[in-house]
Formats: sequence, structure tokens, C-alpha cells
Amino acid sequence: MRVLGIETSCDETGIALYSGGDGLLAHRLYSQITMHQAFGGVVPELASRDHVQKLVPLIRATLKDANLTLAAVDGIAYTAGPGLIGALLVGAMTGRTLAWALGRPAIGVHHMEAHLLAPMLDADPPAFPFLALLVSGGHTLLIQVEGLGAYRLLGESLDDAAGEAFDKTAKLLGLGYPGGPAVERLAASGRSDRFTFPRPMTDRPGLDFSFSGLKTYCANTVRSAPADTATKADIARAFSDAVVDTFVIKCRRAIRATGSQTLVVAGGVSSNQMLRAGLDAMGHALNVRVCYPSLNFCTDNGAMIAYAGYLRLAAGQREPLGFKVRARWPLVDAVLETDSCAPAACGTGMLLSA
Repeated sequence: MRVLGIETSCDETGIALYSGGDGLLAHRLYSQITMHQAFGGVVPELASRDHVQKLVPLIRATLKDANLTLAAVDGIAYTAGPGLIGALLVGAMTGRTLAWALGRPAIGVHHMEAHLLAPMLDADPPAFPFLALLVSGGHTLLIQVEGLGAYRLLGESLDDAAGEAFDKTAKLLGLGYPGGPAVERLAASGRSDRFTFPRPMTDRPGLDFSFSGLKTYCANTVRSAPADTATKADIARAFSDAVVDTFVIKCRRAIRATGSQTLVVAGGVSSNQMLRAGLDAMGHALNVRVCYPSLNFCTDNGAMIAYAGYLRLAAGQREPLGFKVRARWPLVDAVLETDSCAPAACGTGMLLSA
């Protein structure tokens, strides 16, 4: 089965083709970062309009890269949420319309489930079950994963997500957008012994997170400290150390509570090298395997959507002719529903198998 994946949840237009027999055939990604930098963050209306312009050319280019035509596509997957509602509608409308026109099944994919499954695109993928830490601009979650669509929430951020805290810290330091990579680069030249930031919610039991207080502590430090480059680097290092230590402490607790032997770390923040180093050291000490997506699949991309869609289509799940997108969509609600739609109602008379 060859699945075309479409990602338009925020400010990246991602297209990919995944084959059950041959793996990832081709993928393309267009980032809107340059356009949104002038505004210091993503402007939803501009993001939606740009997806409209880029989507069809990227689909054509990806098919050409794979030396295939649309007729060779057996199913279509698109991001159905969570994300910016206008941006989601562009991808969902395009994907569902293509599926109907081609007589192929379609599937709406949960964006965070796709991130969670992205490490499985690796040559040595993790196997179910495992523990997952999902860290992005909009989400911070600890999830017990038993299988596809079988997720149990262990902990989440009660306020800011980790990626959001990185972006806000970047603004405090005058680093611009996107903030996470800028803070990471600046922290690399900072001293670890000048400032000590709190490790939020680590002095109490539980697996929930909170980063708003850490952001406030950082803001107060910025206001009271000198404004030179070295000081900014030291603040970025103190902030990064606090975030990494917090994740290490919480992941260690989750591993001990669940007995899991594998930790999957995914989402945009999973590309942070300080975070990877801290979690790798923890995994080595606990004799636990820690897995990440390859760096080009940490941020939003079409490959993870195509792969997640492939798994759900192969399991028998289909979307009806109507479709919906969701700005908010808890991951634990993304259950596997294989009787959600009969083949005829899905716009296809074909029964596909893996």
C-alpha cells in the first residue's frame, strides 16, 4: 500500500509518500519561517493562505521524486488536528477531495500520534509497548503507549508547553523567532555555574509539568542582570539546564512507575541536543533504550503523517465522505476504530491490505 501524507497543521507544508513494502519513497517540506519572522510568531491567516499556494505544487513534486503518478497512490492521509483550524482545513479538504476523486480511502491523522510514531521511520525502530515523551511548541505529554491507538496519559503540562516556554524565553533575550533553536545555540556558549533556575514540580510526586513559573523566573533574571551577550548566554544555559533536568527527573519517575524498557522522545523540542544528552545519560544509567526521530523528522513533516496514516489504513480504519478537523484533540481520544466506515461509504470499492 502506498499512502500519500499531507501535513498542514501550522506553518510547514509537508508532503510524503510511504510504501508498506519499500518504506519512505519521497518527501518534501516547505517552511513558512521566513514569512512569519517579521511578526515574531505564526500568523494563522497567512499560514492558511500559504498552504493553499504550496500544497498542490508540493504534491506534484513529491510524486515526481518517487517517479509515480496519483493513480499509484492507494490511500491518502492528512492531519486532522490538533493545530490551526484554517491550516488544517486546507490539508484536509485537499486530501479528502483527492481520495474521493481517485476512489481511494482516506484517513485523518492525529498530529501528535504522528510525532509519536516518527521514530519508527528509523532503520532500527522501537517496538510497542513503550513510554513516550512528546515535547513541542503546543504540547508536553508523558504517554504510556501499548499499541496503535492505545494511549494512557501519565502527565502533561498544566500551563505552557516546553516549546512555548523556549519561544517566550527567546523573546525575553531578544533572539527572535523561532525561539527554541536560538536559545539552544546561545546556551551552548553559556556558563552553567552562574545562574541556577528552579526545576518546576520536581519537589512533589507526580508526572505533570509546569513551565510558566520557570518563564517568570527567567524574565525576572533578565530584568535584573546586565544586558551583555555573555549574560544572555548564561541565562539561556540556566534555562535550558532547568528544562532538561525537569524532563530527566520526570522521565526517570515514569520509567520506574511503568517498568518500561524503551523511552520514545518526539516532537520539535526532541531535536534539542542538550535534552538528548541528558536523556541518553539517564537511559544509560537505567539500562533503558531512548529513541528519537531523525533530526529532519522532529519538526512537522509529511513523512510522519504518511506513516501514521499507513498504519491506520492497514488496520482497516477509514474516514467517511464528510470530514472534520479539530483545533484541540486529546491524544488519548485517538483510538483505533476499524468499523468507522464501510468501504463503499468511504468512496472506494477496494479493500486494501498491508
